[in-house]
Amino acid sequence: MSEAKLIDGKLKAQELTDKIKQSTSDLKSNGIVPGLAVVIIGEDPASQVYVRNKKRTAEACGFYSVQHDLPENVDQSEVLDLINKLNNDDQIHGILVQLPLPKHLDEQEITQTIAPQKDVDGFHYVNIGQLSAGEVEQAFVPCTPAGCMLMIEDHVGKDLSGMHAVVIGRSNIVGKPMANLLLKANATVTICHSRTSDLESITKTADIVVAAVGRAEMVKGEHIKDGAVVIDVGINRVEVEEHGETKSKLTGDVDFNSASMIASAITPVPGGVGPMTIAMLMFNTLRAAKFSDKK
Repeated sequence: MSEAKLIDGKLKAQELTDKIKQSTSDLKSNGIVPGLAVVIIGEDPASQVYVRNKKRTAEACGFYSVQHDLPENVDQSEVLDLINKLNNDDQIHGILVQLPLPKHLDEQEITQTIAPQKDVDGFHYVNIGQLSAGEVEQAFVPCTPAGCMLMIEDHVGKDLSGMHAVVIGRSNIVGKPMANLLLKANATVTICHSRTSDLESITKTADIVVAAVGRAEMVKGEHIKDGAVVIDVGINRVEVEEHGETKSKLTGDVDFNSASMIASAITPVPGGVGPMTIAMLMFNTLRAAKFSDKK
């Protein structure tokens, strides 16, 4: 088996962003500027980086972009008041509250307060329900699985009839919506997780593996079927020794070096799924603006 084709998330995201820019320009000629509001609470460094990237991409797409920075000790009621204000702001089509939140806040109440038609993260129960029912055209799909699906389609097509897909991870943000998207595309889907016994025997039968479990390099090459498409959602920071120095590096849930010798196509970490997540956020915001135009 030759080395796997690298699935370039940066390139795919740039192609998608270019299309979004053009659609935004067309929408602006009708007097509508897609508006994205990002709410960030506290000083978490990783969240700050994500939010900066989202804001930069939104502005590059030609969106109206606003950021609300709230202190770490903000009251739940203040957060809900801000979301209600944004729900009623006609200039804002998409609302995103950056996770994780400080421990004293109720994440469920906050995400469910966002109006479903502005829920560009796809976390509201209305959007989750529509996706579960297969109404993908109506729903806002969570950005990471939506991006993964586009990369899978590039390599195996839109109809996955007869293919076995294994999703490792059962989170509401990635695992469950990913499984629903794969089912919609006619794949036979198995969801595995930290309590699954003999995981390797299951992944070995998969034509498509999506790893989203948050354990560094857990999936090895010998766990993968020859020619499988491997999508690595994991982002783990690990310490490595290089030239006598301890350095921090990002790695996925898949052991890239061994898996890339078995798979037919694989996403790297970084540079794979990450850029697509931000591009899909812009795509969802553009859709929300288009929906508002039809009202």
